[in-house]
Amino acid sequence: MTESAEQPEGREPRRRMNYGEGREALLNAAVRVVARGGLRKLTYRAVAQEAGTTHGLVVHHFGSRDALIEEALAHAIRTSLSTSALEPGTGKVADFSVGLSEMVTADPDIQAFQYELLLEARRRPELLPQIRALYDAYFDATKRELSRILPHDADHPLTRLIFAALDGIVLHQLVFGEPETTDAAVEELRHLLRLLEAEAEAETEAEAEAEADGDTGSADR
Repeated sequence: MTESAEQPEGREPRRRMNYGEGREALLNAAVRVVARGGLRKLTYRAVAQEAGTTHGLVVHHFGSRDALIEEALAHAIRTSLSTSALEPGTGKVADFSVGLSEMVTADPDIQAFQYELLLEARRRPELLPQIRALYDAYFDATKRELSRILPHDADHPLTRLIFAALDGIVLHQLVFGEPETTDAAVEELRHLLRLLEAEAEAETEAEAEAEADGDTGSADR
């Protein structure tokens, strides 16, 4: 009697997933495998077992381990950017990175996955392009939101500084827990942004006044 003809007693029949749903489930499974055991534990069979599907389905969707890593990383970026409020788009300091601690608490694996790949890239330089793409996406989102908050576009060093602070805050919560510490640190970061916002606005007003005085002086001559 074949397995397809009759399921073992006590085991529910496996639900057939559609293509998009199955791919998403495999990416989530890959993230969990790496988050728990590091990149060296990422195999087709480990992902299939985690997702509750077959080894062949993983091969069918991704073709190679490198493709699986690349797509899982892209999936992690999309998920993090959509849930972190890193770029709320409002240009309001109060909205910047709101809910960061909740994001880490709700899905720590997707954050741990990214840090695992970051560290693995030190040993495997071939991963650097994917890691650079990961951080470039975060830097770009940070820069866009800072440019909405501040009167002048945020420069590269400021963008790096702000995101590095957030990156470290997330890592500390992953290791130590303490979401309330994350919330307090993010609020302190917002306080610094408010100071930068006020300083930039004062500079803009001073420049406008100086320009107006110059125009008046020219008209009086």
